[in-house]
Amino acid sequence: MAATPCLFIAMGLAAFFVPETYAVAVMSVDLGSEWMKIAIVSPGVPMEIALNKESKRKTPVTIAFRDGERTFGEDATTVAVRFPKNSYSYLLDLLGKKLDNPVVKLFQKRFPYYDLVADPERGTVLFQHDSETQYSVEELVGMLLHQAQEFAQDSAGQAINDAVIIVPGFFNQAERSAMLQAADLAGLKVLQLMNDYTAVALNYGIFRRKDFNETVQYIMFYDMGATSTTATVVSYQLVKTKERGFIETNPQLSVLGVGYDRFLGGLEIQLQLRDYLGRKFNELKKTPNDVFKNPRALAKLFKEAGRLKNVLSANADHYAQVEGLLDDIDFRMQVTRETLEELNADLFERVKLPIEQALKASGLTMDVINQVILVGAGTRVPKVQEKLTEFVQIELGKNINTDEAAALGAAYKAADLSNGFKVKKFVTKDSVLFPIQVVFERDMEGTSTPKQVKRTLFGYTNPYPQKKLLTFNKHQDDFSFNVNYADLEHLPPIEIEALGSLNISSVQLTGVADALAKNQGPNIESKGIKVHFSMDESGILNLVNVELVLEKTVTDEELEESTLSKLGSTISKLFTGSDEKAEGASEEKPVSSDESGKEGEEQKTDGGEQPNKVDEEKVNTTKTGDKKPKVVVLKEPITAKEERQGVLPLGEGQLQDSLKKIETLNVFDQKKRRREVALNALESFVFDAQNKLHTDEYQKAATKDEVAQIKNTCSEVSDWLYDEGEDAPVELYDQKLSELRTLTGALYRRVRENQERPEALAVLHSMINSSTNFLAGARNVTAQATEGGMFTPVELDTLDRVIKETKEWKLKMEGEQAALTPTENPKLTVKLITEKMAVLDREVKYLVNKAKIWRPKKSKEDTKDSEPALNKTAGEEETVDEEGVVEEVLEGGEQEAEEVTTSTPPSTEEPEILALPPAEESVTQPQDHTTDKKKSDGHSEL
Repeated sequence: MAATPCLFIAMGLAAFFVPETYAVAVMSVDLGSEWMKIAIVSPGVPMEIALNKESKRKTPVTIAFRDGERTFGEDATTVAVRFPKNSYSYLLDLLGKKLDNPVVKLFQKRFPYYDLVADPERGTVLFQHDSETQYSVEELVGMLLHQAQEFAQDSAGQAINDAVIIVPGFFNQAERSAMLQAADLAGLKVLQLMNDYTAVALNYGIFRRKDFNETVQYIMFYDMGATSTTATVVSYQLVKTKERGFIETNPQLSVLGVGYDRFLGGLEIQLQLRDYLGRKFNELKKTPNDVFKNPRALAKLFKEAGRLKNVLSANADHYAQVEGLLDDIDFRMQVTRETLEELNADLFERVKLPIEQALKASGLTMDVINQVILVGAGTRVPKVQEKLTEFVQIELGKNINTDEAAALGAAYKAADLSNGFKVKKFVTKDSVLFPIQVVFERDMEGTSTPKQVKRTLFGYTNPYPQKKLLTFNKHQDDFSFNVNYADLEHLPPIEIEALGSLNISSVQLTGVADALAKNQGPNIESKGIKVHFSMDESGILNLVNVELVLEKTVTDEELEESTLSKLGSTISKLFTGSDEKAEGASEEKPVSSDESGKEGEEQKTDGGEQPNKVDEEKVNTTKTGDKKPKVVVLKEPITAKEERQGVLPLGEGQLQDSLKKIETLNVFDQKKRRREVALNALESFVFDAQNKLHTDEYQKAATKDEVAQIKNTCSEVSDWLYDEGEDAPVELYDQKLSELRTLTGALYRRVRENQERPEALAVLHSMINSSTNFLAGARNVTAQATEGGMFTPVELDTLDRVIKETKEWKLKMEGEQAALTPTENPKLTVKLITEKMAVLDREVKYLVNKAKIWRPKKSKEDTKDSEPALNKTAGEEETVDEEGVVEEVLEGGEQEAEEVTTSTPPSTEEPEILALPPAEESVTQPQDHTTDKKKSDGHSEL
């Protein structure tokens, strides 16, 4: 039975919900270099940050392994101080990179205690954990994503598999593919990889829908995180889009320009401070050992430098202090904000560079930027804000949550992409940061050396998602082409090196000559090899398909014959059950003549439109006497083999090995948590039982034998736990807990009955009095009626009988209960009292409901003489039932407004998320809203 949706308003979001049986919750993961934030959307929980097990809204991106146990977050950071080599952090920068990448080299310099080796098959980074165990970056990130999934599921109270994952906007194809594989290892279905600045911009826009119109507004978002800094110019305006077959006006954000510095962030400031403290400690010469050669001491300094950096953002000076830094020597030193700024003077000079890049890419100046919004923890540093203000010359905006904006924006996108929710449309258009080109060779007449041809596929700042079509019309045989990054002059050399290999893939096309030879004829003209590319919402480049397209001129008779032949083939397939085309068969569809005269190697389309769309029947006719030749299109599939270049993804064998490794760790963690829960439950029960036996109410209700037996059993279990129970199996914990509950069950029930009985009797007494008063009023109303009373004598006598029986039962049971000692099991239980209350309540409710719908009968003469006169007001309409009585039907009301959802969402400033009901719903029985709080106390009113 489907439930009627109910109105729920929370966090500024208007949401309609259905039962959790049909609900499909979604999540977003903002996996940064230092912190991880998770947001969820589910019926009843619209766009909320998921809490971790410490009830915090963000979790350190750290994973540690120690003594066969795996820990995450705060627990892992604790391990990191003592065993830094066994904990792994700042993993995001290592995704999709080979060991010789400058970013990896910088990681090794920052954290010298890690043992990094190259994957023998891929050349990517592997952490040598011990002599037998290695972890790839994808595996570690997959474990973190799985932990994020568990946090989300705990907060939502249901399983969650669909997610939008936030990635840095400067992630290239290899890095994005590596993130998708990490999500596969975590068991997540990725709805989209979303750029961090796009998620922030969406979060900013959905709460300001009413501020946008057809006039473009330009906003800059400046995000300084732990390891990188990004400046993004975004435009907002209303655009007309086609949604569900209708033209709608929706807001759209477009990323116009992006500037970034992959190596500028809060981590670099922290490392500078760490090294400064280390040098100062070495200068004290309290020990001959070097602090930089001791991984544990270096980890302690790193943690203290992070704390000191945060404190100096709000204070002029503070003391750095580390106990037992090296050789049991404590370290304490005063550090001023001025010192911090001097140490990082070169970093602060780079603060404005991403803004300059973003403005240049967008073609705008600061004069048209309406606001500069700060994002990221790094922007809290006073010197950073000072440098920004000097450059932009406007007040900096601090009106969004710098920590959670991206996660919430991605959660809104996840709800939009999910099939279980309906949200107000907000169009997003991202921008290409790294242009992509196709390189191929073409034979030239008069020379034996082929000419290399380059064609730009996706140019710099091109919007995406988008589809492109590339046409090769000079090739008569099998050939190949390469897909590469190109035109990277807008990037500094260090950023180009960080991209790694500039080769994305190579594609080999086979069967071209055979396809051409198969379709030779006087009326057939080749239109070239069509290669379809797409860049999806995640920024991933895909080779969609390759086909040979030809045009054939046919007469009406040939076209009719071809149609009949196809019809016969279709009928034959219906009987044979074959849905597959005959091998090598070509597909014929009419096509316009626009394509026939075109030459060249490239045809591109934006926004997913293809210039030679053969799905629509467009016929080109030319007059030749009385006959009208028609042009149809033939399409032959061409075999394309794509080979990835640069950083390769995990192979199938590696992927399966990683899945087994992670599954083994997950099973171990589940058993560990199960054991911890069982142990804690047993310990808590023993401690609670021992404490309860010292209270007066439990001593009065228990016999001496019960007290002695419970005390002895609890003591035995407690001693067993401390002696040999530490390593006991979980089943033994459950068994001993079950025995204790059985032993204490009778005593606990007696105490509970003694505690709850007085209140239950008071409620029953109140209901009896109220029912008696109600009965007296009902008899009075019925007696005064001249004809057709409200209640029948049988109904009133029934209620009178129930009241008397309840009174008699109450007096009898109270007497029997009073005769019992506190140590005897009670006869008057709360359950019996509740059952009597239910019987009495049912009889009163029946009469109350009848009174609400009762109408006095009219005489025939009054009915004939009187004419129904009804003044209609705006918003009302008349309906006549079968008896001819006119009733008022309001178009909506307070009750209907909570239950009826129109197809057009209400116009509000806040974003709206609607949980969609199942496809088929049964009729819901109306709920009884006739009673109020008084009724629960036994009071009813006519």
